[in-house]
Amino acid sequence: MSRVVGKPKVRRRPSLPMRRWITRAEFEALMEAEVFPREERLELLAGELTRREPVNTAHAVAVVLVSEALQQVLPKNLHLRAQLPLALSDYDEPFPDLAVVSGSPRDYLSQHPTSALLVVEVSEASLKTDREVKGSLYASAGIPEYWILNLRERVLEVYREPAADTRAVYGAAYRWQQTLSASEQVSPLFAPDARLAVQHLLP
Repeated sequence: MSRVVGKPKVRRRPSLPMRRWITRAEFEALMEAEVFPREERLELLAGELTRREPVNTAHAVAVVLVSEALQQVLPKNLHLRAQLPLALSDYDEPFPDLAVVSGSPRDYLSQHPTSALLVVEVSEASLKTDREVKGSLYASAGIPEYWILNLRERVLEVYREPAADTRAVYGAAYRWQQTLSASEQVSPLFAPDARLAVQHLLP
């Protein structure tokens, strides 16, 4: 009789004194060696391998829409990266849906960007993680602006002013938050005179 293997049946993760964290360098080496199938869409958060939210059609369309809107207002000294790594610490390498970073693409031939001016996550199933875990991670890295395109509620959540916060997962959080409906507009910090309609970002 075959046995179905599922996740460990624990109510909460045990605190194991001999736990072995994975570093960003090790994670990159494992990915380069194709130890894990690419379709698993893994990223590294707090030294642990984490699966990213699956890209369904709405998610994919939203990434393209936000990308097109941001491309129109990008200054020449910035560029946009879609679903590519950010090397934020020795134990953190997320793959945000979109990130606006300084310089040109060739500036990152030797290593991934270590920061960004804006990070955007398109979120539905991963909403709690994107708010509580990734929001704290991006704040701890000093990223000045973070957007969550919330497909569940069809709003854009805008986070700014990263600051220390002992209650947050990474010890930092955004002090300023605004939720914009489809009828409203947003101006990125890197292009304050631009006006992007939230309805044009939503699928």
